[in-house]
Amino acid sequence: MDCSISRVRQEYGPSGILYDLGSVYEGLCQLTDVRKAHGKRYSLESVLMVIVMAKLCGEDTPYAIADWAKNHREQLVKLLQLKRESTPSHHTIRRIMGWVVYQEEIERWVGTYNQCGEHGGVYALDGKAPRGTRKKDDEEGPEYLLSVYDVEQEKVLSQVAVGRKENEITKAPEALKTVEITGKVVTGDAMHTQKRLAAQILEQGGDYVFPVKENQLGLYKNIQALFAPEYPKPGFGKIQTDFLTAQKVNKGHGRIETRIITTSEMLNPYSTWPGLSQVYRLERQFQWWRSGHCFRTSNQVEFGIASLTRTKSSPSRLLKIRRTHWGIEIGLHYRRDVTFKEDATRMTIGNTGKVMAAINNLVIALIHQSKFQNSAQARRYFAGHISEAFLLLTTPFSRL
Repeated sequence: MDCSISRVRQEYGPSGILYDLGSVYEGLCQLTDVRKAHGKRYSLESVLMVIVMAKLCGEDTPYAIADWAKNHREQLVKLLQLKRESTPSHHTIRRIMGWVVYQEEIERWVGTYNQCGEHGGVYALDGKAPRGTRKKDDEEGPEYLLSVYDVEQEKVLSQVAVGRKENEITKAPEALKTVEITGKVVTGDAMHTQKRLAAQILEQGGDYVFPVKENQLGLYKNIQALFAPEYPKPGFGKIQTDFLTAQKVNKGHGRIETRIITTSEMLNPYSTWPGLSQVYRLERQFQWWRSGHCFRTSNQVEFGIASLTRTKSSPSRLLKIRRTHWGIEIGLHYRRDVTFKEDATRMTIGNTGKVMAAINNLVIALIHQSKFQNSAQARRYFAGHISEAFLLLTTPFSRL
């Protein structure tokens, strides 16, 4: 999909639907239909439109999607200009979603589509296991999917299957390779703190902020020692440091969270880490209150690295970036699990689970595009306004 084309142009699709260039429908029309002509009742783009519209309207399983389409048959036949006075069955929906070729094309296309439009400044790397894809007696568990997520715009820009969790290390460069990250900050968990990935991010014009744990033992011990409390001997002064500190307090839901970050450039000359500009110590202090009394406290300390210089990123900004990373848990993983019931939906045949995950990624981006803050509320709205769900799929990002 060409993101640079004029958004005011319109064309007619294979079924006679008038759509805007740059819309979801245009992209669906460009997917390759590998089915034989014999016995084919519905075009590929028509079936996928039914699936995405049903998802927008609150349906999550192939059975529920098929029933929803049947219950809204007259409206869908008119909107999608179907040749038959009927809608796809759950068998058709499952069969299309299970084919590898469609899984690969849909995943690639969803990432391309989501890269159009506006972008935020922080891209988060993290993996998720769709637990509904786990087969009975499968000891290895479900296959993980690694996502590159635009936290601010709530869009998955790239998604790759990684098998087991540990494989995220080798697959992360592949996930980032197709994403434009110039001027962006890439964050991840400690598993992604790897020299190869850091070098690739810099080569692609981006910056990184990563936590450091014992998987990078030498670096971890050096940062830990740098920020360790000083106990000077009598007659000796304190060692001069370049430490800068910022603090942020958040209150809500009966909890007070205090985050304190301290940064330093003192390790830069001694480190072989690609592009290292700052290291940090981030302390999170939690207090739980009830009836005016604090009944529980906890404390967490994280060490980390950043390629952002102090001129680009003050301690306050670095603190915000690290907190922004966790938006992938709430904005993507939580929504897919709770709102879209991804883990509870059994998708064990073929590649249906991967396709459904990609479609969930698309729908989450579309809901954000339509200015809804709550995905469940958005789905309830579209359930009562199917024509607006259709309009959302035939209109590009910049026209809404």
